[in-house]
Amino acid sequence: MENAYKARVEPVVLKKLRILNKRIKLTEDEHRYYLNQEKGFQGEVQFDVLTEKLQRDCHILNDLQLESNKSRFQLDSSLIFQETYSLFDIKNFEGEYVYDSEYFKTLSGKEFQNPLDQLKRSKLLLSQLLQSLGSKITVEAYVIFINPQFTLFQTPPNLPFILPTQLDQFMKKLDQKSSRLNQSHKNLADKLISLHQLDPPKFQLPAYKFETMKKGMTCCKCDSFSVTIVGHKLICDRCGCQELVTVAVMRHVEEFKLLFPEQKITTNVIRDWCGIVDSRKRISRILGKNLKITGVHQWTYYE
Repeated sequence: MENAYKARVEPVVLKKLRILNKRIKLTEDEHRYYLNQEKGFQGEVQFDVLTEKLQRDCHILNDLQLESNKSRFQLDSSLIFQETYSLFDIKNFEGEYVYDSEYFKTLSGKEFQNPLDQLKRSKLLLSQLLQSLGSKITVEAYVIFINPQFTLFQTPPNLPFILPTQLDQFMKKLDQKSSRLNQSHKNLADKLISLHQLDPPKFQLPAYKFETMKKGMTCCKCDSFSVTIVGHKLICDRCGCQELVTVAVMRHVEEFKLLFPEQKITTNVIRDWCGIVDSRKRISRILGKNLKITGVHQWTYYE
């Protein structure tokens, strides 16, 4: 079993959208975008489970944001074998679609961009980047349709599409590749990771302000605001999940830091954010134990 050479992490945009979805009213478009991001990430994680079962010698690189010829591109998943670089664009589509050389269409006629367009672009830009790095490795590119509830009618057999029913056989084929990696493969993987763009592609998040957001603590399991503090525990009235109040408060501090990175963390702000913790002293004690205290008296804040 291969461990990923570059592990996948949850995108910051997705983390922010999850919090905003709980605390403000998203527009229909914003909510659709959030759900698509969530679904896309879950599909990528499902494919990771398959790549990590491979026994063949390869480097797994997940979620690379790269640039070539001043154009940015994203590789959902990559495998470096001895002679080939396999890149995968993961699609978590669900339902019945009809293939068209220009668009994907639902049976009702709604059109979507053909994933082949994005795949060709990624393959070209990656090939150019590898060439500029002096690598002669051959690039293979595939669109992986990970969702078992997906059907694509009228698919030409020569396309680099791996449909759900073909996935098992495809992974077996990958595992049969002749591959023995050496230092040059490791150097290539390290170089690509060093070129990974940490700042995500620009997306205009929904507008939000601290004053107008819904305050309160939520369940770590089901996101419900229907929670009660009993002694040292936060208990969800909906699903029964229990969490230490200390852990719950620090989870909400992380949420606050993610949404408001420029704002200072103070006892009053976190007490407002958490809502149901009555004791200012309790919040102060939790913050003091888990964060660095800066300043004194009314000017105290935490880092």
